[in-house]
Amino acid sequence: MPDDVFKALADPTRRKILDELTERNGQSLFEICARLATRHGLGSSRQAISQHLAVLESAGLIRTRREGRCKFHDLTTEPLERIVTRWLNPDVREPGE
Repeated sequence: MPDDVFKALADPTRRKILDELTERNGQSLFEICARLATRHGLGSSRQAISQHLAVLESAGLIRTRREGRCKFHDLTTEPLERIVTRWLNPDVREPGE
């Protein structure tokens, strides 16, 4: 799991997406694309941003939820907390590590 998280965090666009979700959680794909374009000058297609979101979701860094026809993206910090705990508090490791 940590390898997926590091891979997801390696890309600057994905880090900007996480920054935007930190500032305002529960955004749709359209909202994320608009914020990336206006605040960061990123003109990526919705398909490209959707692929970035899939990588972040696969790594457990975001969760999606549907409300009607809309899909919303929420930041989850558990994978980051596990990584930090691994080195900052090694006595509290998960089983199997």
